[in-house]
Amino acid sequence: MPVSCSQSADAWRGALLDWYAATARDLPWRRAEFAVEYGAWGTLVSEFMLQQTPVTRVIPHLDAWLRRWPTPAAMSSASPAEVVHQWANLGYPRRALWLHRAATEIVENHDGTVPRDVPALLALAGIGEYTARAVAVFHYGDRHPVVDTNTRRVIARAVDGRSQPDPPAKRDLARMADLLPDDVAESAVFNAAMMELGAVVCTARTPKCGVCPLASGCAWLAAGRPDTGDSRRRQARFEGSDRQARGAVLRALRLAPDHRLAADAVAADWPDAAQRDRAIDSLIADGLIEAVGGALLLPR
Repeated sequence: MPVSCSQSADAWRGALLDWYAATARDLPWRRAEFAVEYGAWGTLVSEFMLQQTPVTRVIPHLDAWLRRWPTPAAMSSASPAEVVHQWANLGYPRRALWLHRAATEIVENHDGTVPRDVPALLALAGIGEYTARAVAVFHYGDRHPVVDTNTRRVIARAVDGRSQPDPPAKRDLARMADLLPDDVAESAVFNAAMMELGAVVCTARTPKCGVCPLASGCAWLAAGRPDTGDSRRRQARFEGSDRQARGAVLRALRLAPDHRLAADAVAADWPDAAQRDRAIDSLIADGLIEAVGGALLLPR
């Protein structure tokens, strides 16, 4: 186990931090000029977009979003329809409405400045444990554990000797906290390095153990990389799913003049009429579309 004593723990952390310093991807939200231009708001927007969405899809949308709404005040003045339209094909569009509500709350309750305190961040619409700590750590530089799927996978393999992590649980934060360096600035980089390692080296299906900086102390590699099973719930197939039907309805309204169409004209070519109607009903329930006088439209 790579963190069984203080000396080995320090070596483990040092190897990871050296690797990150040499190989970290050049991502917009990691650049100093990004923090200067957009502040904590830029970090918050990027973290909203990165939830369950690949980095390569997020980058162009993030740039367009922040150019249009560079501050919470700018975004809070937009309509929900503008927000949902700008979200485009990022997926899970409720995130757009949550971000809009969070911007309004930041303006009303925090004088337009994204709060630094984790409890205050958690009180904002759509913000959970990961996003709150990500803003506090990656923008403000505070010392907190930040845990995503990639981090959990690195801990499961390197520390526990298991091929896949358990489903997310509150104990994940405590386990990551035990691994953090004491130095505040170093702890922020360590959080980012753990996530980066899981994203590009210690991947779910094809881990690149030959180039892993933790290989010499990895419990899973030492055990011969056993398949220990995966207890996490699998995501349903997208093709033909209700999620895809919802996306088709939203796409039709985003492209329509004034974001409005007769109800029977929205995704009229969808092969399963009952599924289409179910998608429309769920979108109305989520506040992502409205039904007015026989028409459907993006929220006003």
